[in-house]
Amino acid sequence: MHLHDVWFVLIAVLWTGYFFLEGFDFGVGILTKLLARNRPERRVLINTIGPVWDGNEVWLLTAGGATFAAFPEWYATLFSGFYLPLLVILVCLIVRGVAFEYRAKRPEENWQRNWEHAIFWTSLIPAFLWGVAFGNIVHGVKIDQHFEYVGTVGDLLNPYALLGGLVTLTLFTFHGAVFTALKTVGDIRVRARQLALRVGLVTAVVALAFLLWTQADTGNTRSLVALIVAVAALVAALVANQAGREGWSFALSGVTIVAAVAMLFLSLFPNVMPSTLNGDWSLTVTNASSSPYTLKIMTWCAGIATPLVLLYQGWTYWVFRKRIGTQHIADIAH
Repeated sequence: MHLHDVWFVLIAVLWTGYFFLEGFDFGVGILTKLLARNRPERRVLINTIGPVWDGNEVWLLTAGGATFAAFPEWYATLFSGFYLPLLVILVCLIVRGVAFEYRAKRPEENWQRNWEHAIFWTSLIPAFLWGVAFGNIVHGVKIDQHFEYVGTVGDLLNPYALLGGLVTLTLFTFHGAVFTALKTVGDIRVRARQLALRVGLVTAVVALAFLLWTQADTGNTRSLVALIVAVAALVAALVANQAGREGWSFALSGVTIVAAVAMLFLSLFPNVMPSTLNGDWSLTVTNASSSPYTLKIMTWCAGIATPLVLLYQGWTYWVFRKRIGTQHIADIAH
């Protein structure tokens, strides 16, 4: 296996980790409107991800940086062609971070309500747009012989990509619901399980349609295996949720995300960004990669830094592993 193949796998792992962690993060943000009935419950939801949301976003920075360093042609075409949706995602992530930090800075109800609105929308919009973006990456876009995107924003809003957006939106919401059930106590925990069932059933329908479309369009034997794993894990997550086994349900919903993202990358390889104009103009792991020397240096750096980051982030989740409820909110007014 060549180093550019290794880095394709590593970038797939980074995006998978991001969607696994930020997926329930976005889901909890969406649930602040769908599940929480009052300000104390919204605060409980926010507190479940309060210690970890910013660490989850590090995976996005790492995935973007790795793409830039390992596959500069891919990065250039992706971020120039998808400029507007990626800019919207970036603005949402900035506003979302500010909302988490500023919401409790003042006690006025309007102040907190406005920031809670911001948390909801800046969770929902990226959850949808990430699916649209990856749907276009897998399905292919208009790339010319100079490896430049020559389509429009409207071209990105095709049926396949929009279905991909619905998949990530519903899947992240389901992932967030089972995480909420895992991290809370009392009535909110029960209602989270009930909502997870409803959202999970919708997710199963749209996800199956999207994954089957992907398999029919660009799939292979390896992607078919990943599809089967994703569907089986989602069904098992729903069963575990109904049985009140929140830990298993969360783990299995995570497996669903991992398998679904793996399927996209397996069906994509060896391309990194197919061209719908001419197959010879597609970006591949070969023509989009950096020099072997660059990839070698990156591999050494990743080998040293990655275990340290994983250990630190794992320790963070262990420290904040306990369940919380409204009774644990010291100042109920906030």
